[in-house]
Amino acid sequence: FNYMLRRWSSFTRFLDDGRICLSNNAAERALRGIALGRKSWLFCGSDCGGQRAAILYSLIVSAKMNDIDPQAWLADVLARLPAYPAHRIDDLLPWNWRSAKLRPQPAAA
Repeated sequence: FNYMLRRWSSFTRFLDDGRICLSNNAAERALRGIALGRKSWLFCGSDCGGQRAAILYSLIVSAKMNDIDPQAWLADVLARLPAYPAHRIDDLLPWNWRSAKLRPQPAAA
């Protein structure tokens, strides 16, 4: 009880701000994939392999957060990447990406 009483303002903050969720279920669900794959992450091959896996995982989660199908995004980016200009590589990041289907096509002459 002492723990709760000392932190009463934190426990009741959701009453003042309706955006605050009563539980952390959303955060727990977001981390579940990482926890389930924990043993697999041990076998990335090397420190560099682990860093690459972390970067790729971050990009996939970023795609999900931007309401983009990660598989469609990754397939499109990998197909376009070899011929894509290096100075415009930021266009392929999940928050800037537009599918080839959604991009305006140049007018035929």
